[in-house]
Amino acid sequence: MLNLNERAWQLCDELAADAERLNIRVTHSAAGTRLIDCGVKAAGGLEAGRRLATICLADLGDVSITAHRAGELPCPTVTVATDQPLLACLASQYAGWQLSGEKFIAMGSGPMRAVACREELLTHLGYRETAARVVGLLEASKLPPDDVCQKIAEQCKVPPDSVTLLVARTASIAGTFQVVARAVETALHKLHELRYDLKNVVSAFGTAPLPPIAADDMTGIGRTNDAVLYGGEVTLWVRDDDTKLAEIGPQIPSSASPDFGAPFSAIFERYGRDFYKIDPLLFSPAVVTLVNLSSGRAQRFGTLRPDVLQQSFGS
Repeated sequence: MLNLNERAWQLCDELAADAERLNIRVTHSAAGTRLIDCGVKAAGGLEAGRRLATICLADLGDVSITAHRAGELPCPTVTVATDQPLLACLASQYAGWQLSGEKFIAMGSGPMRAVACREELLTHLGYRETAARVVGLLEASKLPPDDVCQKIAEQCKVPPDSVTLLVARTASIAGTFQVVARAVETALHKLHELRYDLKNVVSAFGTAPLPPIAADDMTGIGRTNDAVLYGGEVTLWVRDDDTKLAEIGPQIPSSASPDFGAPFSAIFERYGRDFYKIDPLLFSPAVVTLVNLSSGRAQRFGTLRPDVLQQSFGS
């Protein structure tokens, strides 16, 4: 059986050993938790972002960066491929664990979630892992305080020095990279919300443009969301009935939401900066292709919106 946390821990050791070259910084909390700063106080970079995304996938996906054009705007593309989509993206990569402490709040992702099992999603997947040491990723503007590190250790039933947390703010190269690497994850989570049987999904491939790094986290959140909502393309290889796929397919892409069509920052303002008022079904890739391994038929749904990307990336 694959051990997600052990796979991720080994990559964290390699990351830490290469800290100087990658422009990252390794420290420890008072209780001994290893903190790897990939984009808070440390500069980080593209390779740190690629490795960050790979660790968040528990080393069950290949992450790369290639050339791309979003309309008239040239920008790189982040690509993810995996033959373990449910474990890599939903049991590990999905940011589903809300963490808070004194003057600190962050959403936790990474394979530590599969040990803590505090989410309905993991119950639905029927996946739980026992691990002697755990790895998590926090998207935050500062390193977690010691009480948050200890809380994670307690929930995972491991000592604090058996926890590694990787941290990057959205307005950093590595932070932006790892968020954009979530196109496949958003498609799978949308299918979960639509109550589709995720066990039918065999393999997955996704791309999304890497936007300009924002000067502040709020702008960064807008740009990274737009990269997936309006520029993300995902292909899922599934085994199912073509008629069923034709029925659910139009509901998967972001265009199925009434909130589709404006930059995320504008949508956020429209709802009074209340994230939870935004239609949750908006959060999915712009285009999804379902390749049915049972019939050999491919069906494509959704539409790219390079015009919205240009509004967002140029702002």
